[in-house]
Amino acid sequence: MNEKEMSVYEHIGELRKRLMFVVVFFFIAMIGGFFLAEPIIVYLQHAEEAKELTMNAFRLTDPIKIYMQFAFIIAFVITSPVILFQLWSFISPGLYDKERNVTLSYIPISVILFFSGVSFSYFILFPFVVKFMGNLAERLDINQVIGINEYFQFLLQLTLPFGLLFQLPVVVMFLTRLGIVTPMFLVKVRKYAYFVLLVIGAMITPPEVISHLMVTIPLFGLYEISILVSKSAYRKAKQAEMLQANERKD
Repeated sequence: MNEKEMSVYEHIGELRKRLMFVVVFFFIAMIGGFFLAEPIIVYLQHAEEAKELTMNAFRLTDPIKIYMQFAFIIAFVITSPVILFQLWSFISPGLYDKERNVTLSYIPISVILFFSGVSFSYFILFPFVVKFMGNLAERLDINQVIGINEYFQFLLQLTLPFGLLFQLPVVVMFLTRLGIVTPMFLVKVRKYAYFVLLVIGAMITPPEVISHLMVTIPLFGLYEISILVSKSAYRKAKQAEMLQANERKD
């Protein structure tokens, strides 16, 4: 049965089945997250940026809160390729064979970009921000008492958004293939997009020029890469439409 033959109720049933599969997989991944959370937290506490800091729990529930947060995040990261594959499986019956293969390749690309964004933020931006904050506290003669909850909240707020922001080229490619956006539109709204990216950079970095530039310049680069990706996807979509039109004539 192809997509054209499926009724609305059958579509809803298919979506419900895929959502249930994702939920079950997430709970299984959550079990794995419980085992992985502790060694990851311990590793992050002994990393170069944190080993000189003394972590304090200001509330009795802080350790379990951090532990559960990391278990949840680990489970979500493990489940994300499954979510993307189920989404692809749901929409793929409405795609041509070539489009199915192309869109399926978005999944590993998306995962790679997510970890690239997190790695960039953790290994390049985060150490700079921690050093800047430490130097500022020293100049102001402030004794820093670091709460473990506050430390990891700050770490997650700085790193995870980059994993999502690095998805921009894949999202743009996907929307272009669906005909929702075009490279001409992206070029037209470039200055507005830059402004939005500036605001996002200001929200996830401390009020300091260098760290802000370290965030916004890569984001501008991602947007320009997204335009190039969109142009390629748009050209391929037009070629597919022309090929389809020629096949109909024949």
